[in-house]
Amino acid sequence: MPPIPEPPTPRRIAVIGGGAIGGLVAALAHRAGHDVTLCVRTPLDRLTLESDGEVVDAGVRFAVDPAAATPVDWVFLTTKAQDTAGAAGWLRRLCRGGTVVTVLQNGIDHTERVAPHVPDGTEIQPAVFYVSVECTAPGRVKHYAGNEIHVPDGPLATRLTALLTAGLKVVPVTDFTTALWQKLFTNLAANPLTALLQQRMGIFSDPGMAALTRDILAEAATVARAEGADIGDADIDRVLEMYALVPPDGGSSMLYDRLAGRPLEHEHITGAVVRAGERRGIPTPLNGMLLTLLRAVDRELRAARKDTATVRH
Repeated sequence: MPPIPEPPTPRRIAVIGGGAIGGLVAALAHRAGHDVTLCVRTPLDRLTLESDGEVVDAGVRFAVDPAAATPVDWVFLTTKAQDTAGAAGWLRRLCRGGTVVTVLQNGIDHTERVAPHVPDGTEIQPAVFYVSVECTAPGRVKHYAGNEIHVPDGPLATRLTALLTAGLKVVPVTDFTTALWQKLFTNLAANPLTALLQQRMGIFSDPGMAALTRDILAEAATVARAEGADIGDADIDRVLEMYALVPPDGGSSMLYDRLAGRPLEHEHITGAVVRAGERRGIPTPLNGMLLTLLRAVDRELRAARKDTATVRH
């Protein structure tokens, strides 16, 4: 990694969520010269980031108790979308008037999801993150590809660009509805199919799997257009091209969650398409089938976690 100059004004930053995305953002924000706290459920002894064959230690602080948190300038919310309410304690303590919360989550309803959990005066910045990254062990993050954060164009985008000067590229977007659906598209096939099959991204080199991906996305594109997004065949082609560029041993966040026995994020990915289709009266048989299968897997995962917790107690 090339050296990064110190930012003109170092900021106090909190990153909520110690998974792959949270670890990546925390490490790179620290490398840019900011004062970074990583807010996690379980204490960590260190944070390392592996990228381009290089492993670096990030000297961030770790926090496990929301009650001890104090307000910061910037918050990055990187928990799974379904865990947003669980982060409410952190958000209430970390935010004050003028704090910016950048929401690095999947789905298409970032602001509505976070607004009930932050104090008045907090600025919410929805974002989509194009990155392939894996948490290989607690506090160990491996970056495969991608580094772009797309946000609505405006003053907050300018401020975020000035904030993130190390390894992350901020892309201001004028049509953010389309941007949200374009990001959702990157997950609509990779997440369900890798998780259900428990295989990595190399599966998309198979012509049959590529054809299935195209059909899943074409179905969703009809829904997206009804929702006001400018989505067409070029977006489907872009996703297939992107899948081809990801290393075969790369994976998806939903695959990593299943392998780790964690609940899945299907309701905010596949479920978002199915619910939008229902609102618009548009059939979504392929995405509906995937959602049914994912719900079945998720029930099994949750039951196993409950059984494990019961045994521990």
